[in-house]
Amino acid sequence: MSRNLPVNANRIAEDIQALGDITEPGHPWTRRAFSPLFLEGRAYIDARMKAAGLETQIDAAGNLIGRRAGKRPGSGTIMVGSHSDTVPDGGRFDGIAGVIAALEVARALSDQGIQLDHDLEIVDFLAEEVSIFGVSCIGSRGMTGQLPETWLSRETDGRDLATAIGEVGGDPSTLLSQRRPDIKGFLELHIEQGPVLENEKKDIGIVTAIAGITRIEITVEGRADHAGTTPMDSRADALVAASQLVLDIQRAAAERAKRPGHFAATVGEFQIEPNAANVVPSKAVLLIDGRAEIRNDMEAFCEWLDAHVIKLAIAHGVSIKSPVRVSDNFPTPGDAGLLKTLEGACETVGARHRRMASVAGHDTAWIAKVAPAAMIFVPCKEGRSHSADEWAENDDIALGAAVLFEAVREMDKQI
Repeated sequence: MSRNLPVNANRIAEDIQALGDITEPGHPWTRRAFSPLFLEGRAYIDARMKAAGLETQIDAAGNLIGRRAGKRPGSGTIMVGSHSDTVPDGGRFDGIAGVIAALEVARALSDQGIQLDHDLEIVDFLAEEVSIFGVSCIGSRGMTGQLPETWLSRETDGRDLATAIGEVGGDPSTLLSQRRPDIKGFLELHIEQGPVLENEKKDIGIVTAIAGITRIEITVEGRADHAGTTPMDSRADALVAASQLVLDIQRAAAERAKRPGHFAATVGEFQIEPNAANVVPSKAVLLIDGRAEIRNDMEAFCEWLDAHVIKLAIAHGVSIKSPVRVSDNFPTPGDAGLLKTLEGACETVGARHRRMASVAGHDTAWIAKVAPAAMIFVPCKEGRSHSADEWAENDDIALGAAVLFEAVREMDKQI
């Protein structure tokens, strides 16, 4: 990279490689939240934070925080970070790149003798990925008072989430009352997890919104009959009706995706009963994962789905229960002021950039509910993520860290 950047690309590469080496044997690159390897990775990050002159602590929600005091005590906190946990057999860069880029911002400020007016906190959020307890974004929800109390009693392998949070250094007894009104702005760097930046040869994606995720369960009920003796025109086959519904959902989603704003719908779970070769299926249950940048698109899709299943049930002689929204999260827009700040930072470092939506969930979505927040993406090879093949060029991450550095300095002046 020919650019003269305010950050040290070699330090970034060293830290990402070191964390990559902390992985389950035979399962690169796996370091799941609450595991011994996760704690080993945390210990490495903690040591690097301290080496950078940061004062470290673990908050009640189990987030690792490195703090650099500002010149104006009590003026609030600028926060930058991501997560260091991975999915099983996951990647070296998802979350990790954001934590190390944030740490590099603090190091670069120290290198240049710059003390911000505001406090700066570098955060490794606990369990952004779906954890062994079946829930995600535990740290960012917990930091901001958005963790459901019922989650603390979720159990796996003989321990509950409250116990596990305590084991990583958190305090479940005060977690539910934790709040952070001091956060004046939050930024997160992340690999794109898609091919847009690479295909368009852009350096940085400025995230306009994190798409809302809606999961919808549909149950189709037919009638079990002998697969050999029941005439084809006398069946109420739940699987046939459900299969048609899957195809119809795909077509409807593809049509909606042609409009402005990202939209996607996927049937990712599918179960049938009795699931026997010689029995006409009597029941099918499917789960739709729907993602929309624009909330009205999701509402329109759900209205179409409610009406469509009625028609489909009549056509196939089956019963289809009204679709049930198992979970329903609204889109989270990036803060307009921070988006402009990030664009200005891109111009300062000479980064080619574009605005785009995120269609994966991130900790930023939860911080954004209590403070101004925004994200940037850096390219990843072929858009691969949540895979051992995940790859991001270190020069791209370093350029993203430089954007964060310039944005943090500008935020310090503006807020």
